[in-house]
Amino acid sequence: MADDATRRPDPEVPERARRRTFTAKYKLKVLTDYDAAPDGEKGAVLRREGLYSSHITEWRKARDVGALAGLAAPRGRKRRDAQAERIARLEADNERLEKELAKTRAVVDVQAKLHVLLETLSESTDCGPRSKR
Repeated sequence: MADDATRRPDPEVPERARRRTFTAKYKLKVLTDYDAAPDGEKGAVLRREGLYSSHITEWRKARDVGALAGLAAPRGRKRRDAQAERIARLEADNERLEKELAKTRAVVDVQAKLHVLLETLSESTDCGPRSKR
């Protein structure tokens, strides 16, 4: 019975493994170690570093294409262009101001029409007979 308990897998789910990231310096070091190792010891280099042969082939391709630039992939989002950001902000301000200008022009038009109407009403009351009280 004790053998069954010791052979039983752990019921807890292991934490999800994180993806490893390697620096360009480390990649070049491993590539030089791997290339310098005799044929029989290349597997030992991979085991020691905890890597797969696919890592070596990918890193070699990257090294051959762009040396360190290919190995050091930029992390995170691309930086926004300051000029493009300024243009977007100015365009948004321009749109907001155009809307505000349209509202202001509408208000001025209404005020002008109201002024004409009130002036007409004022003149019509001035021309008519006044009642004396």
